[in-house]
Amino acid sequence: MPDLTALLAQAVAGRRLSVEEGTTLLERGELTALGAAATAIRQRLHPEKRITYVIDRNINYTNVCQCQCRFCAFYRRPEDHDAYVLSANELFAKVEETIAVGGTELLIQGGLHPDLGLDFFTDMFRQIKERFVIHIHSLSPPEIVHLSRLSGLPVAQVLARLREAGLDSLPGGGAEILVDRVRKKISPNKIGWREWMDVMDTAHQMGLKTTATMMFGHVETAYERVLHLVRVREQQDATGGFTAFIPWSFQPRNTNLGGDTAGGVDYLKTLAVARIMLDNVPSIQASWVTQGAKIAQIALSFGANDFGSTMLEENVVRAAGVNYRLALDEIHRCIKDAGFIPAQRATDYTILKEYTS
Repeated sequence: MPDLTALLAQAVAGRRLSVEEGTTLLERGELTALGAAATAIRQRLHPEKRITYVIDRNINYTNVCQCQCRFCAFYRRPEDHDAYVLSANELFAKVEETIAVGGTELLIQGGLHPDLGLDFFTDMFRQIKERFVIHIHSLSPPEIVHLSRLSGLPVAQVLARLREAGLDSLPGGGAEILVDRVRKKISPNKIGWREWMDVMDTAHQMGLKTTATMMFGHVETAYERVLHLVRVREQQDATGGFTAFIPWSFQPRNTNLGGDTAGGVDYLKTLAVARIMLDNVPSIQASWVTQGAKIAQIALSFGANDFGSTMLEENVVRAAGVNYRLALDEIHRCIKDAGFIPAQRATDYTILKEYTS
């Protein structure tokens, strides 16, 4: 049986851990010891006493989705009375509101709508860029594959056309757990883990930066959770295209999957192990959207160096019965009370403004 203290010391010293070693830490590691190791690694990667965040809006252009994942409470069928597709005017109003409060990023995602093809998105992005100066961080790998299938074009051509229209970077949604055994149980109609990663690889090869996510705390094992981390790490070795990793806990209310959500201890241990395992991913984001402000604040002592976003609008997690909200001054307070300097960033982590007083 490995010596956990020695294992953590080796990780802090820079030795890369295996899936098996990471699993041991997740299953048997003591909470505060994991936090201390993750903090040491964060301090090495980010020696400044700065915690970043971005001002953005999460715009869901539609809630219609043919994937119908068991963990999702947001999707609707085309015939449902509350199914929608945002009009151009509705979209522009949301962008204007975002810019009015200093927003720099749009996170535009939605369901896999059977009738919204590639032209819908190229038109949308062009119209946004013609009217506004803002970063478009949009469309997860399942959406890209969906557009590839609808258009009959390879993923690379889909991405090229979207980038030409104004797409600036890709979010890491749809990753869930990057293990097909899990995916077949929770999202049988969604792309497999290899397809998800192939989209990211193609984007990275084209110079598009992306994030990576993990939704945990449902049917996956500890080993599968850590395998997900290692698969992200291997892709990062190949391309260096991931700017950040965002783990968040499954929210079961109103879903077909059901079950219990991961508690604060499980979340903090997973976050710490992510910081320890992902030695080549620059930033780890805390998830106040699913865990609330207090746990997100504690996460700053478990490896997180980013507070995520102000998320002026969020619909998917709220549909699962979780409705945390944080005003900008509350984000600042959480960061300062934890002993750090709040800093607004751009999507690429360029610092826009520090709040030292």
